[in-house]
Amino acid sequence: MADTSASNVTGLLRAWTDGDESAQEKLAPILWKELHQNARAYLRKERPGHTLQASALVNEAFIRLVDVKGIEWRDRSHFFAMASKMMRRILVDHARSHGYQKRGGGQKAVSLNDSAIVQATDRSSELVALDDALQALEKHDARKARVIEMRFFGGLSVEETAAALNVSTQTVLRDWSLAKAWLTREMTKPAHPDQGR
Repeated sequence: MADTSASNVTGLLRAWTDGDESAQEKLAPILWKELHQNARAYLRKERPGHTLQASALVNEAFIRLVDVKGIEWRDRSHFFAMASKMMRRILVDHARSHGYQKRGGGQKAVSLNDSAIVQATDRSSELVALDDALQALEKHDARKARVIEMRFFGGLSVEETAAALNVSTQTVLRDWSLAKAWLTREMTKPAHPDQGR
């Protein structure tokens, strides 16, 4: 049975960065399994019949992560932070490609709770709105946007997010709370009449 401890994963990630192909082979099943659990948890609340399945999401994210050249994997948290960014991009691209409008298209606000799961039955339009709001937040406070991205899209815990960002858990909790309030306000603003012209 593979050693899935954080220290072993970190060691394998560093070996992979140094060009050890056997490290990548050992890592793949460990990382894929955890990414799949995160993706399943994220997609569990999607509407019935959603066309993107957890395995497809993880496969696409994993392929993109493996293809990234020149990245120096610091540790497990760094990998999952990058994975959360990749999964966000894939989910939003999927939602946009299926015809969901940008903010102002009649969608409801996304509800972010402390377990980092959206509570809604059809979230695709809300996902697009969340992405738009996150892009706006990134311009004001990139770290808060990363906290939302890692916890919401990547399923990282407070501790993992803190390690990835090299901040305290209290900072992550404070950023999480402030970012949720900022996003809620941003996403419930009425669309500007000139928007989309």
